[in-house]
Amino acid sequence: MTGLLVRRAEPVDFPAVARLTVAAYEADGQLKGENGYGVVLADVSTRAASGEVLVAVDEVTGAVLGSVTFVLPGTPFAELSGPGEAEFRMLAVDPAAQGRGVGGALVRACVARATELGCAAVVICVRAGMAASAHRLYERLGFVRSPEKDWSPLEGVDLLGLRLALPRG
Repeated sequence: MTGLLVRRAEPVDFPAVARLTVAAYEADGQLKGENGYGVVLADVSTRAASGEVLVAVDEVTGAVLGSVTFVLPGTPFAELSGPGEAEFRMLAVDPAAQGRGVGGALVRACVARATELGCAAVVICVRAGMAASAHRLYERLGFVRSPEKDWSPLEGVDLLGLRLALPRG
């Protein structure tokens, strides 16, 4: 998508990031019986304090169209990354902006950040019932299933591990 800028979120962006993240997860059916996860998604300031919250912004309107949280192992929001790996979580695109390349731009920004930091891989987990379009995005960008990273934070919530090996420079 042209006219899209990916940058680190600023505190002024946090309310928009909170709204669009919760809206995107709700639209995908991921907050049914969620046991408080919506509150975690909406707490952008806590995420930003322990990781890098990135936003995709429409360069013409200034609207925040999507966001993602990039983390390293051992930080509070890291769930499955190990030594030499980076991880991203809470990728969300405003439902009104889906299909415009926002998600792909955010994933590529995380991959670029991990490469810049010298990481060997980027790992993520996706909910088994997540939209097929999200699974296709990750596959198109080179992520492969990594079953050793699968886990379940709650009964009935199965998360599938994916991994993208990065070139060593």
